Amino acid sequence: MLAPVRTQTPLADLEREITAPGDGLDRLRLVDAPFVPEVRLHLAEDAILWWARMEAAAGRSLPPPYWASVWAGGQALARHLLDHPELAAGRRVLDLAAGSGLVAIAAALAGADRVVANDVDPWAVAAVTVNARANRVTVAATGDDLLDSTASADLVLAGDVLYDAGLAARVLPYLQRAADRGAQVLVGDPDRGHLPPDRLELVAAYPVPVTEPSVDSPVRRVQVLRPR
Repeated sequence: MLAPVRTQTPLADLEREITAPGDGLDRLRLVDAPFVPEVRLHLAEDAILWWARMEAAAGRSLPPPYWASVWAGGQALARHLLDHPELAAGRRVLDLAAGSGLVAIAAALAGADRVVANDVDPWAVAAVTVNARANRVTVAATGDDLLDSTASADLVLAGDVLYDAGLAARVLPYLQRAADRGAQVLVGDPDRGHLPPDRLELVAAYPVPVTEPSVDSPVRRVQVLRPR
């Protein structure tokens, strides 16, 4: 039987979840990321069922657990970093909309000097913390909204962040400002309909196994791009 949610903090609840005994589709498991097996993540067997159980236990609405699935854009970007560790080695790295922390953890494994994973969802911040711990790397997680700020790093990473028109309208200017200030910027995108081809250029492309719900093809072509 899984432990009940006591709504202390997302981190306390996640720590309780990952140590609770039991089995079933509505729980988290520590598994290898399909396209990046060097990284292990606490992911939901079925994120919708997990979400429903957690909301029922909490007696209130919780944000959608995007962090509990591994997304194609993040997998491609993490793969690119581990295949080209010189991109992150010795550098200050910022991972935007970090979700599970996959990309941030890959940057840390590639030898980054400091990694900050940013996500406005407090559950994602907690997920980054427990996943970094599982991979024995140090990642600083923050829930601040940085998109209107001047916060930057030597390397700015954004995996699968262009899935919504409103979000893309904020993310793209932020990435351009970071690039204009001298940061290297990399975006992982499976073309969810908001990719501006006139503003980004292709760096690499990967055939990424798809684990997302409601996707027919088992493999998706994902691009790694940078500002022109």
